[in-house]
Amino acid sequence: MGRFFARDRSMPLLASTLTMQQLKVVMFLSFAGSTSGQELARHLGVGLATVTGIVDRVVAQGLASRHEDPHDRRVRRVQLTEAGRRLTSEIVEAGTGGYIRLLRRLDTETLRTMETVMRKIEDVMREMHAEDAGPDGPA
Repeated sequence: MGRFFARDRSMPLLASTLTMQQLKVVMFLSFAGSTSGQELARHLGVGLATVTGIVDRVVAQGLASRHEDPHDRRVRRVQLTEAGRRLTSEIVEAGTGGYIRLLRRLDTETLRTMETVMRKIEDVMREMHAEDAGPDGPA
């Protein structure tokens, strides 16, 4: 399915000039809101200096901004600008739109079967998450 949808070059994701790391930062910010460089570094699994460079480039493209943390002036927080929110919204909507077009072509019986399978997959994912989290919380 991914290959099928990737053929559509009009998708905002494919039209973007963001690197994979920059895209990860932008998408993380779209879900997390405002975050610190330390949090971004942990999420990406890279050092703070690397995150600083990535964020510099995202800020230069007008997709994010930095501001002082209101609770700790030593911390700089990063958040999406309006342009960044618009881009992430377009990316998500474009992906969803392709799946909706596909699902509209399926009959009711197939959709019900898919729902059953997806619920089972979701249950297994919850189990896996609980196992990964262990007794001390998320891994």
